[in-house]
Amino acid sequence: MMENERTIKPIKRRHVRRFKRRKKMKSTSIYFLLWTVFTALSLFIVLFSSVMQRIIFVRSYKEEAARKVSEKGKLIEQILRSNQLPSWAGGNYSGYLRFLAQSYDVRLYLLSGTGEVLFPQEQNFDPSAPEISDKRDFSDKIELLLQKLNEADGKSALYETEHEYVYAAKLVVPGSERYLYVGSSLELMETAVASMSVRMWLVSVFVFALSFAITSAVAGILTKPISEITKKAGALGRGDFDVDFYGADYCKELAELAKTLNFARDELSKTDQMQKELIANISHDFKTPLTMIKAYASMIMEISGDIPEKRNKHALIIVDEADRLSSLVGDVLDLSKISSGIAGLDESTFNMSAYTRQMLDRFTYLRDTAGYRFITDIDEGLFTRADKGKIGQVLYNLISNAVNYTGADKTVYIRLKKESENTFRFSVTDTGKGIKKEELSTIWDRYYRSKEVHKRPVRGTGLGLSIVKTILQRHNLTFGVESEEGKGSTFYAVFQIYSEV
Repeated sequence: MMENERTIKPIKRRHVRRFKRRKKMKSTSIYFLLWTVFTALSLFIVLFSSVMQRIIFVRSYKEEAARKVSEKGKLIEQILRSNQLPSWAGGNYSGYLRFLAQSYDVRLYLLSGTGEVLFPQEQNFDPSAPEISDKRDFSDKIELLLQKLNEADGKSALYETEHEYVYAAKLVVPGSERYLYVGSSLELMETAVASMSVRMWLVSVFVFALSFAITSAVAGILTKPISEITKKAGALGRGDFDVDFYGADYCKELAELAKTLNFARDELSKTDQMQKELIANISHDFKTPLTMIKAYASMIMEISGDIPEKRNKHALIIVDEADRLSSLVGDVLDLSKISSGIAGLDESTFNMSAYTRQMLDRFTYLRDTAGYRFITDIDEGLFTRADKGKIGQVLYNLISNAVNYTGADKTVYIRLKKESENTFRFSVTDTGKGIKKEELSTIWDRYYRSKEVHKRPVRGTGLGLSIVKTILQRHNLTFGVESEEGKGSTFYAVFQIYSEV
């Protein structure tokens, strides 16, 4: 238990942190986010470029400085090892060393093993050299020099100190063991780097200001259509179905969004209209039987109460209207339960062929009393798995719909045919006037009724096809309608084949 708690607590903390981040992001405007991202990106590019430029410059400068001081140091070393002064030097060794230092633009020193400066400050080294009041102490540098020479097996060494590159070598001049120290200052590089840093900060400030101006303009351009769409969406949410989301489509993505929102607007408008029609139709359908029940109950009380024949006739009308009212209430409740998922699916495997014939028996009275013909083409032994009761509602409602809309020949075709090894198709065809193309997308809506005049021998509530659609969707079954004006309509559903149990 303790291990589970230790595992759960870090997970909870992560979720809390994630929730806080999301909450913070939701409270931040897209304008500010765009400005922050663009500005940060611009500054990052400038700073990154500056840093990389500085690194490359310093590296290149040092490599070049090292190469040059090495070349100059080797040349000076060779000259000093020869122990031969040019005739024009007049035997002035110290003066010749100064000439070499100036010619090669380096700092040149001769040191003793203890760091004592022999050139250019020690008169004992060259009595002809003038005395220099500025005494230099190389005791702290001779130790590093000796270390580098030892690492180089006593040969010449090239190394970097705090402010210069040094070429060091061991010499015998003249007749004594000395150490050559040739330095090339890095002050120029340091000055250039300092100047570069100043320029970098100045450029950063300029880029920040420029980014602020540009990103503010760009963010404004990008967020303006989003703000317009948000404003129009708010109006749509308040029931204004006249809003047009086009006009805020400044790019492909926003054009797609505007198209989608306009489609949603049209669908919401249709839904709103259907909802109003639904309320009006239900109110009318509830009111009609209630009015009839009240009227005939009053007639029984006032007129036909003592006349058995009339009383029974009026009472039968009350019963019929009560049945009609009960059917309407049942359909509304069924649709509500199925749509909301309250009514679960009680699935079982059953014989669809036999069940279809059984359902057709409920329409026998129409064949016997009203002359309707039901022509069937049913393959035997087709089993499926579904909620048998709800599929019965589908079959009954589709056949009822065909009866209501079939032509003057009063013919309805019912087919149950195998399509493949795994599926079979149930279809109902009427011979009526068909459905207009513009109405095909709305026939499954609640309270859809064709504008064509039709007879209604089967009492309906206008919710039949909507119930069919909801049940088949809950079963994840394919369904649809095929219709052509003047040639009737075919409603169908495709079922999966299951083995007989």
